[in-house]
Amino acid sequence: MPLTEILRDRRVVFFGGKGGVGKTTLSSATALALARAGQRVLLVSTDPAHNLGHLWERAVGDAEVMLWEGAGTGRVSGTELDPDRVAREHLEAVGRTVKGLMPEHLHREVDRYFQLARQSPGTQEAALLEKMSTTVLEASERFDVVVLDTAPTGHTARLLELPTLMSAWTDGLLSRREKTERFSDALRGLDGPRRRGRGRSAQEVRDGEIRRVLEQRQRLFGDMRRLLADAATTAFVMVLTAERMPVQETLALHGQLRATGVDPAALVVNRRSPQDAGEFLARRHEAEGGHLRVLTAGLPEVPLVELPLLSGEVTGLEAIGRFADLLA
Repeated sequence: MPLTEILRDRRVVFFGGKGGVGKTTLSSATALALARAGQRVLLVSTDPAHNLGHLWERAVGDAEVMLWEGAGTGRVSGTELDPDRVAREHLEAVGRTVKGLMPEHLHREVDRYFQLARQSPGTQEAALLEKMSTTVLEASERFDVVVLDTAPTGHTARLLELPTLMSAWTDGLLSRREKTERFSDALRGLDGPRRRGRGRSAQEVRDGEIRRVLEQRQRLFGDMRRLLADAATTAFVMVLTAERMPVQETLALHGQLRATGVDPAALVVNRRSPQDAGEFLARRHEAEGGHLRVLTAGLPEVPLVELPLLSGEVTGLEAIGRFADLLA
């Protein structure tokens, strides 16, 4: 079954797998194939080693750029999420919010804390998750499909675990805020008439702003978690080559995805050697077949798509278009 048929009616499509197996090429060709069918597609790269610009032979950055536009409604827009920049902007925004809640004499300490936080494990992933979630959820209002070209396997699996972890962490913070607020309410009740007629205290203003920020993040991560778990809306395509290490990583990735509630939609074996183009490639084709038997034995329920080894490099719109022909 063609890949575009497998992905029919999906609104969000992730491409993931080991580094160097062709995720950017596959995601770009899929985006173009869907756009040719009349869909409005946003192509998003979350891989720190961005290659969209090289592949499409034009500058691609954090602002959306038009990569292809058909005669009808179909089009491909592209953007790259730079994890370093996203983390820096995220911490600067959070820092401004925190300083607005703190006395001025503590602002320097807040700045020092966030300078250290920039180097902390998980900061970049959390910031990237928030940006990716916002991008995907907001794009659903302007695009028919969002296609994501993700980082190599380990980073992607961790990123997809975060909506559940961050949602649980935020829920815990809100629960503690509620307990603190109930205790504060009780103390204010003891204060009796002296509190009547007074406006909100500085502490109450800060508490209200903290609650607003936490509730906003709770909604964002909750929406992203539900989106990832909705197999009718979201698809995860595992890309690999027919070699031992990519096959083993794919089997492990499948288990990680299922553990986070994501149901993989397809396997795409890229650069499959031909069996009728000389003895060397015929032997390679046979060896690849052995690796693929291991793959299909481990994942018999996941649709498998094989794409041929091409003679030239896929670069530029014309080459992406030829590759897209293989997917429809």
